[in-house]
Amino acid sequence: MTEGNLSPETLCAQALGWIDPTTKAIVPPIHLATTFERDPDNEYRSGRSYIRENNPSWDQVESLLTRLEGGADTLLFSSGMAAATAPFLALKPGDHVIAPNVMYWGLRKWLLGRTEWGLAVELAEMTDLRQVAALMRPGKTRLVWAESPANPMWQVVDLAALAEIAHGAGALLAVDSTSATPVITRPLALGADLVMHAATKYLNGHSDVLAGTLTAARKDDFWEQLHGLRTSGGAVPGSFEAWLLLRGMRTLPLRVKQCSANALHLAENLQRHPAIADVLYPGLASHPQHALARRQMQGGFGGMLSIRVKGGEAAAIRCAARVKLWKRATSLGGVESLIEHRASIEGPGTPVPGDLLRLSAGIESAEELLGDLEQALAP
Repeated sequence: MTEGNLSPETLCAQALGWIDPTTKAIVPPIHLATTFERDPDNEYRSGRSYIRENNPSWDQVESLLTRLEGGADTLLFSSGMAAATAPFLALKPGDHVIAPNVMYWGLRKWLLGRTEWGLAVELAEMTDLRQVAALMRPGKTRLVWAESPANPMWQVVDLAALAEIAHGAGALLAVDSTSATPVITRPLALGADLVMHAATKYLNGHSDVLAGTLTAARKDDFWEQLHGLRTSGGAVPGSFEAWLLLRGMRTLPLRVKQCSANALHLAENLQRHPAIADVLYPGLASHPQHALARRQMQGGFGGMLSIRVKGGEAAAIRCAARVKLWKRATSLGGVESLIEHRASIEGPGTPVPGDLLRLSAGIESAEELLGDLEQALAP
């Protein structure tokens, strides 16, 4: 066995096996310095100049994620939104982008507001490859943004086919893989150019860090633009946040495995519940993209699912109000299970149906989580 073919479990548990060279500590120190000394000739041969550009506390977590994704480099950002918006901010007025109609609401809302400075934005049903291909404008389309599985309806996108379409028109493919994590899907291996994670979610997994990441398939001019945007815009995390994120990633494969198993158990049982109209989960044979999910998602189908409650919006809100173990809270990917009525949160203009509840399955007892939902759904 060589270092190059270690499993995600080993890479994460040992955080690449790095040891502090000065103290030989297993756990890395937290570097709080904001500035670094120049050499006598005013050069920075240490590679460090100012914390906004290069923080030693980022090195290990960025390197770990680069290995997990099979990429060339990773940038750590202050939030998932900071990471997600960076590729769009690197574009020019007149550039054309395609994004999903169903996607993370915060980014969707932000993106549609960018038309005011000349970015041409079109939303597409990303599972309809013919529609995406028809929207491409060769020479004008610079970026195709995908999310798989897509929050909160959990559609699975054929990333390899989408990459071929994007590259055929001279565009880049960027993938929000937050809900899949690199443990389940590696978009770069399927042809994507960039992969984004809201690291606040599964990568950290403990609901105590705000962070985001971008990982590139290669270091090129566009990647350098993104690096410059992070530095000049100051969208950088603190040292303690980076340290906590690395701490969380040490158990990433274990947490994702348990969350996925719990979500599958819940989905299989809830699809038979008389109060449920539909269960949206890629691991179910009834899911429209189940066959694709089996090919593209390895080792599980993720911890996210949604249920549509018979009786409409009022019945869904009533169910969320009656849970005891599940927590009514925004976010996902933590060790604790969360439930949320998305249409209320997103407000006017949301494509999410009013009868939908989004569930983030944690690592608790699956039977106890199911029992809590069953009592909440009872007449």
